[in-house]
Amino acid sequence: MTAPEQSGSRPRPQFGEYATPEEQRRRIRQPDATWDLDSGRHTASAPPAPTPSAAPAPAASAGEDSIDADLKRRRRFADRVITVGLLVYGLFNVLTSIPLFTDYSAYADTLFEMTGLEATLGDPDGARMWGLAAAIVLGLGWLATALLSWANLRRGRISWWIPLVGALVFSFASGLLLTVPLFSDPAVWDLLVQNAGG
Repeated sequence: MTAPEQSGSRPRPQFGEYATPEEQRRRIRQPDATWDLDSGRHTASAPPAPTPSAAPAPAASAGEDSIDADLKRRRRFADRVITVGLLVYGLFNVLTSIPLFTDYSAYADTLFEMTGLEATLGDPDGARMWGLAAAIVLGLGWLATALLSWANLRRGRISWWIPLVGALVFSFASGLLLTVPLFSDPAVWDLLVQNAGG
């Protein structure tokens, strides 16, 4: 029975389920190398099927890798710029704050003037030691922050957050040291309590 007779006796296939292997190969345009099309028999020595070349995939992967490497390089450069900028800004603040802290009487007078308090320190020499301690904490804190940031940058890690955290921690610590003479002076404390009460 030939192919036209088959198609007349059966309903027309919709999805190729009645198609012969030859018709299927013709549709997909890929010869079956293991079957001899003329005899319909399996050949013993079939030529190996060509393997698809894998060259385009690595080329795309290499392009993606270069884009990723370029993006990482830009992020590291931006991180370095931001980290160094924050460290320079922190150094400027430390260098301008240290002279102010070491002259604690002038610092306290400026603070009293800004808050509107008419007070003077009872023990300016004792207060000077607290100002000196605050200056040392601030200076050593900046130095520790800079060293930690530098070590982190050399390892290739994100470092912009280190100067921010260092500034918060050591500014808070030096600020606490600066408040000790104010709260331990009875005259200043009484004046602060009176102003807070109304």
